Amino acid sequence: MTSNPAPTSGHSQTLAGGNPTLPQTDPELVEYFDNFAFGEVLAHGNLDTRIRLMVQLAGLIACQAQTLYRTVLDAALADAVTPVEAKEIVYQSVAYVGIGKVMDFLTITNQVLTDRGVELPLPGQSTTTADTRAERGLTVQKQIFGADLIDQLYGTAPNDEQHIQRLLSANCFGDHYTRGALDLPTRELLTFAMLVAYGGCDPQVRGHVAANLNVGNSRELLIDVLTQLLPYIGYPRTLNGLRAIDDVAAAPEVAQQAG
Repeated sequence: MTSNPAPTSGHSQTLAGGNPTLPQTDPELVEYFDNFAFGEVLAHGNLDTRIRLMVQLAGLIACQAQTLYRTVLDAALADAVTPVEAKEIVYQSVAYVGIGKVMDFLTITNQVLTDRGVELPLPGQSTTTADTRAERGLTVQKQIFGADLIDQLYGTAPNDEQHIQRLLSANCFGDHYTRGALDLPTRELLTFAMLVAYGGCDPQVRGHVAANLNVGNSRELLIDVLTQLLPYIGYPRTLNGLRAIDDVAAAPEVAQQAG
């Protein structure tokens, strides 16, 4: 999933890509932000271009950054992300951010795709039916988090909350995680990016740090994702994400001391 970062093509790597008047109105901000985001941050870590742009799109949806989302989406489609992959990011965000916050991003995505000559609707990616979504969702949920944990959640939920557990399995995992175009490790990275960028989801962030580790995404990869989100979501949410990583996947030196 990772490799040396590929050079970006097809668009200008600058904050002014989202607002062409900024070099005239705010030249100092453009200069030091560009040096920071597209110099220091971009050079760090081993995310390939596709994954970097995808997690940034997920984070921008979660923090409701419509202008920059449009700019990054156009860059992503020019560089490495397919229209189907871009649309899957939007669809998956519904489960974590809610349709009320996602609808504008769906509209933007459709506008950008149409402007690029992409015919809508895109090929369908659903792999479940009304009869199979609950069972398939529960299977994927257990694959990600472990059967013991999911059985515990069902076993300890009060009777008047059982329907939430069933909806979580059938909708969040059955309707979304079973779709095509993106593999399970990539979907977990997107969820991690969304939750960190959304804020106020610390228990869920920790849960999905563990889920990422369970599906093969390393601590190093999660830190690389946080680093590439930093310019867009700020330091408090980035540091909260780092704390979640440290809580679940101890730093090597800490693990060595504990051992």
